[in-house]
Amino acid sequence: MTAHVPVKEDFLLSALLSKQRAAFLRDGPPSAAQRRADLRKLKRALLVRRPQFEAAVSMDFGYRSSYETRIMEVIPVIQAINYYRRNVAKWMRPERRRISLHFIPGRARVFHQPLGVVGIVSPWNYPLSLALMPLVAAIAAGNRAILKPSELTPKTSDLLKTMLRDIFPEDQVSVVTGGPEVGIAFSRLPFDHLAFTGSTPVGRMVMKEAAENLVPVTLELGGKSPTLIGPDADIETAAGSVAYGKLANAGQTCIAPDYVLVAEKDAASFVASYDAFATQFYPRGAADENYTAIAGARQDARLRALIEDAKKKGARVVTSATEDDGTRRKLPPAVVLNVTDDMAIMREEIFGPLLPVLTYRTLDEAIAYINRRPRPLALYYFGKSSEDRRKVLSRTTSGNVTVNDTLMHYVQNALPFGGVGMSGMGAYHGIEGFKTFSHAKGVFEQSRWNLSGLLRPPFNRTTDLVIRYLLR
Repeated sequence: MTAHVPVKEDFLLSALLSKQRAAFLRDGPPSAAQRRADLRKLKRALLVRRPQFEAAVSMDFGYRSSYETRIMEVIPVIQAINYYRRNVAKWMRPERRRISLHFIPGRARVFHQPLGVVGIVSPWNYPLSLALMPLVAAIAAGNRAILKPSELTPKTSDLLKTMLRDIFPEDQVSVVTGGPEVGIAFSRLPFDHLAFTGSTPVGRMVMKEAAENLVPVTLELGGKSPTLIGPDADIETAAGSVAYGKLANAGQTCIAPDYVLVAEKDAASFVASYDAFATQFYPRGAADENYTAIAGARQDARLRALIEDAKKKGARVVTSATEDDGTRRKLPPAVVLNVTDDMAIMREEIFGPLLPVLTYRTLDEAIAYINRRPRPLALYYFGKSSEDRRKVLSRTTSGNVTVNDTLMHYVQNALPFGGVGMSGMGAYHGIEGFKTFSHAKGVFEQSRWNLSGLLRPPFNRTTDLVIRYLLR
């Protein structure tokens, strides 16, 4: 990103925001029926265009299996839409809140009202679902929205723009495309809320730009999400789950297991099982038809540089997979052993099919290792002991946790999804998504007959009695 923003982009984006805000003020909050209808419309459009999106994503990546796009992107969005449609009317009802005895018979309630116009900035790694998931929550909460998808997946972004233009008027949902200069101008707009999914460095810049207008932000970032395999874990089960979570989308997933901590006694067994599952899932290695390409030459070069840096500093890279022919940027799955903290692979979020495996002697040692690092977006724990599980959950802090599996917390529609610390702030999905894009307005309704007059001048002995009661 750069500080220079062309006047044209700035003007056009400001005009679009003004148009949506005027429409929001003109029409007011949509009813529950309207929100459900809008979500149904989005669901139908996505299902009709599913084959086109699968093709577009594959072209943007260099190659991605249609099954992977269907499973990892389309299904989660459809399921989220179904969940919001079932619950939105209930969430819209005013919440009654208790009031103190001396305010009876007044009443207090919380009304959740739409914020207005929401900005959504989405990344390249899941260019469909990470644009639509926050949009679904924003629509359910009654907002209008402007999306800025990644310029690194242009075919998907263009198709997304076409689909949303066909089903929503411009003053309700719009998509703007373009490079970093558009992204800067977009982040500077005085939205009522801005949701960003992407890297921590870019998220920091987005938040800085949004702060100029005091725009509240939800940042979904990432980091090095650890997998802790307990001393009593079923190693084969853990290896299979980690292999799936790590190698789906060739590791280009913000909640992918970044590295593994395993007891010294189980390390060799885990590596052998992981390699066996990688071969079972992708029999032809990187050339397998179900294995995703690395999205872009820059990303491919970065991952290969991580491997070389680790090797130079003493790491051992283990892979039995064959290299792709090189025309589609397919990087074979690999386990990296003997890693140290001075290696780039242990300092940077990997975002690829490379899995460092570290060993520990005691569970406390493994927990301390995790806690010395920035708080991750996800943490995975495998083990049978309920006592060990409680220790890991209580003594570590992460965005979300899946126990005895990987990735699955993301598709639990009733759970919030979000980071903590360097992995992000705020959450969406489920009712938390509805609340993120809503303003919780507290309303107190005074009764005609009330006791508040006892605390108004002129003060007397009765005032003293009331004050003594309230201070007890």
